[in-house]
Amino acid sequence: MSTVESTPAAAAAAPRRRWTFGRPLQVLLVRFGAIALILLAWQEVGRRTDPVLFTTPTAVASAAWTMVASGELWTYLGPSLLVLLYGMLLAVSTGVVIGLLIARFWPVEVALSPLITFLYSIPTVALVPLIVMWAGFDTAAKVAILYLFAFFPVVINTHQGVRNVDPKLLEVGRAFRCSEAQLWTNIILPAALPFIVTGLRLALGRGLIGMVLADLYTAISGIGYLIVRTANTYQVDRMFVPIVVLGLLGVALTALLHFVERRVAPWTMRRSE
Repeated sequence: MSTVESTPAAAAAAPRRRWTFGRPLQVLLVRFGAIALILLAWQEVGRRTDPVLFTTPTAVASAAWTMVASGELWTYLGPSLLVLLYGMLLAVSTGVVIGLLIARFWPVEVALSPLITFLYSIPTVALVPLIVMWAGFDTAAKVAILYLFAFFPVVINTHQGVRNVDPKLLEVGRAFRCSEAQLWTNIILPAALPFIVTGLRLALGRGLIGMVLADLYTAISGIGYLIVRTANTYQVDRMFVPIVVLGLLGVALTALLHFVERRVAPWTMRRSE
């Protein structure tokens, strides 16, 4: 027996290799199996329930096909996606920059931290009527509402990411006479990146909520209005279509964030393996 095989580390690593081998296939089987069970249970419950109150996955799929073929779904979804895009771009860009500045420069933290804490403590829904009064009922008001929902997770997580940078790494950088720009690019930003990505995930979920809420408050358009309109007319199968679309959109965007994280910060993914 070789020395490598007799070490405790090798013995501990062997079962882990056996587990990770074929793991993607296991993950797919578990996920599809769970989805299949949920759909079967949903179908059975929906079949036994009054169609005015509930529906089945097959009815939702049929309604989705009709709404996609007629273009109705895209008519309502398109404007909401544009609001989501504009609001998230503003929230991410300003949230990351402000979070970095607050964590790195104490005058900025002293000036802005109480204000951010104050605004974050206020339920965002309570500010929606005020935004509508100021910005009206068009796209600007929707973007402002979504921005308020998505901004705070980004700025708070970015602040925490910079604050959690190991001080020893900064000392080493200064010992090698790194400039402030080199400290940012080589130490601070790579160390804070996992926190920033986490903030983006939280902001994405809150952004979808803000998108629907903005549709309800500001105009007779968007996917939020489609949900309310179909509910008011007791078209439960058509009401579930935009709800399912929102869920699938969240899953797709979260998967995209995972992919981006793997590309720009692969070391963060190795920690979770």
